[in-house]
Amino acid sequence: MTTRTRLRPAAAERVSPLREAVTTALDDMKAVNVRVMDVRGLTDIADTMVIASGNSDRHVRSIAERVLEKARAAGFRPLGTEGARDGEWVLVDLQDLIVHVMLPRVREFYGLERLWEGGAEAPLAAPALARTPTRRQAAT
Repeated sequence: MTTRTRLRPAAAERVSPLREAVTTALDDMKAVNVRVMDVRGLTDIADTMVIASGNSDRHVRSIAERVLEKARAAGFRPLGTEGARDGEWVLVDLQDLIVHVMLPRVREFYGLERLWEGGAEAPLAAPALARTPTRRQAAT
């Protein structure tokens, strides 16, 4: 298996239209603990991994649906989604960008951030995505 080798983007690099659409959707739906990771050089399956949490299974499904809507509106065709029926963990495959929306307990159990921790933190498109959960959300 060959790996793609590309230089990591500078922090000041313009955010891609797809990443901007995704982060806008996450912000619109008030996703919690959003993390955008540049995983180029670590895997061939995507360039960027986005991990976010929702407060309930309904919230997780709604966030994923908004991501799909915004991506389509921006002219990007999703390859598919997984997990929308249960709503504990929904994966949205947007080719070079993969979005994981999870309940906090599922996110903690699987620890995707630890799996991809070699990836650099990518800049967020919208500064509001850096929000931390409220006390009520953190208790979930």
